[in-house]
Amino acid sequence: MGRRTVLLIVAALIAALGSTMVFLYVRGADNRAKEAQAPVQVLKAIAQINPGETLDAAQAAGKLELGEVPREQVLPGAVNSIETLGAQVALSPVYPNEQIITAKFGSPGDQDTLTLPDGKIAISVTLSDTGRVAGFVVPGDKVAIFMNGDIGSGQTGVRLLQPEIEVVAVGATTVVSTTTTNTEGAQTTEQLPKTLFTLAVDQDQAEQIMLASTTGELSFGYLNDKSEVQAGPGTTSANLFR
Repeated sequence: MGRRTVLLIVAALIAALGSTMVFLYVRGADNRAKEAQAPVQVLKAIAQINPGETLDAAQAAGKLELGEVPREQVLPGAVNSIETLGAQVALSPVYPNEQIITAKFGSPGDQDTLTLPDGKIAISVTLSDTGRVAGFVVPGDKVAIFMNGDIGSGQTGVRLLQPEIEVVAVGATTVVSTTTTNTEGAQTTEQLPKTLFTLAVDQDQAEQIMLASTTGELSFGYLNDKSEVQAGPGTTSANLFR
C-alpha cells in the first residue's frame, strides 16, 4: 500500500471521527437544551400573600397552586410543598404567579414590610388565646374588636369597640404571668400565652384601641363576608339576661 493511500485512509478516518464528535456534541447540546426546558413542578402564588401570613394560612385560603415551569427558570430555593415551611410567615408581599421560595419566608415577627391601605397607620395590640379566636386570625383577615372593662357611666361590661378592623401582621407568641386576686384576698398566678397583632387603623381608631387596651381587655371577633355586627350600649350584669 502506497504512502499516498495510507494518508488518504488516515484523513478519511479523521474526518469520520470529527463528524462523529460533532454529531455527539450536537446531540448532547440538544439533550441539554431539552433538559433545561423540561417542566418542573413548583409551588406558585395565585393570590397575593401578605407580610406576616403563614404558608399554612395561604394554602387554606386557596392562595397556592402547584404548577410547571421550565427547569432553567426554577428559582433557587423554590419548593413543591409547604411541608417544612407551613408555619413560617411571608417576610414581604408575594404576588400572583411568583414562585414560593424559602428566602421569602421566616419566623413570625421577622417581616420587614407592612402592606397598609391608603390613609391608614399601623398599631399593635397583644391578645390572649381566647381573645384572638384560638389562633384562626391571620394577616388580611377582618375582625371586630370588643372591650371588656369600663364601658361608660362607671359600668363594667363588654361592648363593641370597632366593627371592622384589618389585621396586617401577626407577631410572636410569648408567655406572660398574670396574677388575679379573689374576693377573699387569695392570689392565683397563671402563665398565659399572648400574641402580638398589628392592625391597620385611622387616627381615631388608634386612639380608642390604645386607650381600651390599657383600661380593659380586648377580644377579636372573626368576620367573614356575611358577618353582621352593630354598635350598641353593650352588655353588663344589669342587662345580661335581657
